[in-house]
Amino acid sequence: MKRPSRILLSRTDSIGDVVLTLPMAAVLRQLYPEAKILFLGRSYTQPVLNACENIDEFYNWDTVEDTAADEQARLLRCTNADIILHVFPRPAIARAAKRAHIPLRLGTTNRRFHWGTCNRLIRLSRKRSPLHEAQLNLKLLKPLGAQDLYARDEIAKLYGLRAHKPLPQNWATTLADHKFNLILHPTSAGSALQWSIKSFVKLIDLLPQDKFELFLTGTAADGAVLTELLHKCPSVHDMTGKMNLDELISFIAAADGLLAGSTGPLHLAAALGIHAIGLYPSRRPMHPDRWAPLGYQADYIEDGVTTPYEGDLQISPQVVVQKLLELV
Repeated sequence: MKRPSRILLSRTDSIGDVVLTLPMAAVLRQLYPEAKILFLGRSYTQPVLNACENIDEFYNWDTVEDTAADEQARLLRCTNADIILHVFPRPAIARAAKRAHIPLRLGTTNRRFHWGTCNRLIRLSRKRSPLHEAQLNLKLLKPLGAQDLYARDEIAKLYGLRAHKPLPQNWATTLADHKFNLILHPTSAGSALQWSIKSFVKLIDLLPQDKFELFLTGTAADGAVLTELLHKCPSVHDMTGKMNLDELISFIAAADGLLAGSTGPLHLAAALGIHAIGLYPSRRPMHPDRWAPLGYQADYIEDGVTTPYEGDLQISPQVVVQKLLELV
């Protein structure tokens, strides 16, 4: 096969997963500097792709998801891709790529629908792997000439993410000049085990107000859930439901740090190079070996509990305070 001129990454799931896919675009840029790197994603993650310097074109699966197979194939045909990599496997996309006659279609062997839709299969199992999600993503590039394993600190250099829109003045003026601007993102939309609201309230009470300026982010629906926290902590800036994703990316980039569970904003913070502190269970498959934030200033705290239990993360607020005080 001739050297590819257009390579399509397909990942139509959540923000955090998309962020951990971005290093693939950087490696492809290194391997094929003359090629265009394309991304097939969802509407709500498009701002992340727009902010990545290694993504040349975005294609929106939402526009055809509920249409006929021919229409789905037409979208993929319009990409003029030489190669598609099914990073997040979906049967409809795999069938559409085959129907669109994309010349090289790469997928993993453990998805049976790939056997009839992909013409290059990669043996890769994520379920019991000791590797990080971003390392597993990059293994999909080995047939294209990538190295077998990328170290975590190496991946931190590969995001290519930057705030591509200026931070609106009304948000910029809330940031403190002489304090550590810390974003708290307590919710996860079910993607991760959460730290309790009670623990966040205790954390806010323990953090010295002369050292930290605190901001609460999330959706408008999250804000409704966090009313108890906001009532008990009036000094915290309530940003819930007030920013779109473009603005959130710019706000995170302008802040000093972010504290959250394993969520999209945590991985955005790590990729943008600010202090990203993740709160994690020690149990598989949610453990930090697989899902920790990877970045120059990323770190995590895990609860040390390896047995199943019901409820929230069991991490002491005092431990989190100690970790945060090390940053100021």
